[in-house]
Amino acid sequence: MSRGVEWDIDPTLDRIRDLIDLLGEPQRSYPVIHVAGTNGKTSTARLIEALLRERGLRTGLYTSPELTTLRERIAIDGEPISEERFVETLQDVLPYVGLIDDKHGVKLSFFEVLTAMAYAAFADAPVDVAVVETGMGGAWDATNVADGTVAVITPIGLDHTRYLGDTIEEIAAEKAGIVKPGAIAILAQQPVAAAEVLLRRIAEVGAVAAREGIEFGAVHRDIAFGGQLVRIQGLHATYDEIFLPLFGDHQASNAACALAAVEAFASGAPTRGEANLEATTRIAAGESYTGGDEGQLDPALVRSGFAKSGSPGRLEVVRTGPTVLLDAAHNPAGMEASVATVTEAFDFTRLVGVFAAFADKDVAGMLEQLEPVLAELVVTRNSSARSLPAEELAEIAESIFGADRVHVSARLDDAIDQAIGLAEETGEFQGAGVLITGSVVTAGDARTLLRVEGTK
Repeated sequence: MSRGVEWDIDPTLDRIRDLIDLLGEPQRSYPVIHVAGTNGKTSTARLIEALLRERGLRTGLYTSPELTTLRERIAIDGEPISEERFVETLQDVLPYVGLIDDKHGVKLSFFEVLTAMAYAAFADAPVDVAVVETGMGGAWDATNVADGTVAVITPIGLDHTRYLGDTIEEIAAEKAGIVKPGAIAILAQQPVAAAEVLLRRIAEVGAVAAREGIEFGAVHRDIAFGGQLVRIQGLHATYDEIFLPLFGDHQASNAACALAAVEAFASGAPTRGEANLEATTRIAAGESYTGGDEGQLDPALVRSGFAKSGSPGRLEVVRTGPTVLLDAAHNPAGMEASVATVTEAFDFTRLVGVFAAFADKDVAGMLEQLEPVLAELVVTRNSSARSLPAEELAEIAESIFGADRVHVSARLDDAIDQAIGLAEETGEFQGAGVLITGSVVTAGDARTLLRVEGTK
């Protein structure tokens, strides 16, 4: 952590490449499924990992940011790396980190060191396959020293515009950087501008595209207790009666992308020679990946894997009476999906919000999405130094909600208590709810305060 804040980005792969070379390129010891995008990355990565582990493979999972402990980011076989192994891995890489620091005259960043630790830990385990989520962007993200056999691009929107660009096209170009020659690219439904950039990259490098809504997708879903029942058209087969313990159309979409990614991994991506030439020709002609029967998964395995999956902090029910939901939405597109899901899956007669967000985010855009579904809002701050002060947040919220619906609390624990009290004011506990949202850090802080166990 002494190596600087995670959000202070120097867009280059030079340092991490030099470090990973000194470590013996551990990221080449196992195949990688690489996941980038603006929204849904972590949920999709977790769903991919759950299916791979259900197939009997030993998995590595690298995600960010964490909800409660840094060790969550490096998971092996579905469990965060132990405290002892975390320290051992850090001690193993530190001598090489020092050499690279001296060579470049600039310290390797927090995220660069952690990424190297993850790749080294996965090689030491060893894992059969690693699912790796980018931290930010793609082309120059530290994780991109690995070449993904399968590259997954979740929905792209405007976020991190200070670093990635302020247009969809610029952001898509950065995300597209994880698509490497010969890979299979699994594309979630995208804005047209983003899709054009992604498909251009796929054609340029000789990868193969599989697009949600065309080659695969969630074709039907029903609300179910604790989640939803979905039918997914995969790349190789249709999978029925899948219980997904996650809420919302966006999670069904994430599950479809995850399933397609695992099918593509099972079938193997064309990597060279005639197969790669054929793939390039098909993409240039506007065609895409179809694969063969070898990628079809056992439907019972798919049902079991998804049923065991989870995505903590993503519309997670952490208590009842009143119902308290934690959600990590941190940009307007993510908040729009969360609001649609709350409206669809929960029958609230009175919903009170607790909101804390980073100062560099589109706070007004998120609050505008929340306003129609919240009776009242308690604004506060989270534990991050990036958190917008509650008083400043209140000014923005009052312009959207009106002063009579906005309450200010300096501390998140007090804000949660206040929101629960406001939700219970009518005495109708069954229809009352509290939604705690605005940031991954906000959701993680609330999980700790409410003593929620587990990270799966």
